[in-house]
Amino acid sequence: MTRGNGCEHCPGSHGGERPCLASATEKAGAWLLVEHPGPWPERVEDLARPAPVAEAVRAAKRAGVRPQLIRRSGRRRATPPLQVYAAYSRGNEVWAEARELTDPAELASLDLDALAAGRSPGLGERTTEPVFLVCTHGRRNACCARTGAPLARTLATSFGGLVWETTHVGGDRFAANLVCLPHGFCYGNLGETEALAAADAYLRGEVVLDRLRGRAGTPEPEQAAEHFVRAHAGRLGLADVTAVSVRAVAGTSSYEAVVHLGESRYHIVVEAVQQSAPCGPDCGENLKTYVVRELTLLNEAALV
Repeated sequence: MTRGNGCEHCPGSHGGERPCLASATEKAGAWLLVEHPGPWPERVEDLARPAPVAEAVRAAKRAGVRPQLIRRSGRRRATPPLQVYAAYSRGNEVWAEARELTDPAELASLDLDALAAGRSPGLGERTTEPVFLVCTHGRRNACCARTGAPLARTLATSFGGLVWETTHVGGDRFAANLVCLPHGFCYGNLGETEALAAADAYLRGEVVLDRLRGRAGTPEPEQAAEHFVRAHAGRLGLADVTAVSVRAVAGTSSYEAVVHLGESRYHIVVEAVQQSAPCGPDCGENLKTYVVRELTLLNEAALV
């Protein structure tokens, strides 16, 4: 992966020309967001100070929780106090807790194993407000700062305190990237118009399929199956898809899935294929995309 200089010579990677569906980070199903104005190291686990935040980041990774450093756009306040969120994105029972800590040492009391398992870590009250994360991690990849920072400022103008800049969320070549918590829906290749549409949709309980990378914390073939069934049925509600079961087709690069969408069930076959890499393989960590090969409404005639 390119470090530090990004993909300035690869305009196609940021123009929506390369498919970004089914590229959301598979392992990010539980989240710990900790306010830290910076500077941010290339890898969050290399953070040295403040020590309580650094240890919380490393403890989260050991527990299988995704740690993200967050900060406000523009002029940043010194901390403490620091804003902290815990969120769980897997399954249908998603949630987030929020609290402002006056002493960073309080992070050590969080039960991160519980958070990884989908239970409260003891942070604070559940919050009904969404959190919008925009990756601006320039030390990780320059494109994230170049495209993410102005996008974060634009979103903050419209959505205020719901918006945070954050460290690496995966998929550098899809900058600018947006994550909508607590559901974990991720978008990439975003310009201002697309980002505003995605955030607006999330606030009204929907996704937008344009530039949707997928849902973090779920396997890529599952993300692809959900995307194609939503597109076919025109169902965009956050909770419309209630279950997806996937199995690999032996000896192929295909996956067979059953998607529960409202009262309907769909059988779908998707195939993993390689997409072109016009700026070379170092531009991103995942060059796969998915195409749909078969889509059928169960107990009905084939639809495609």
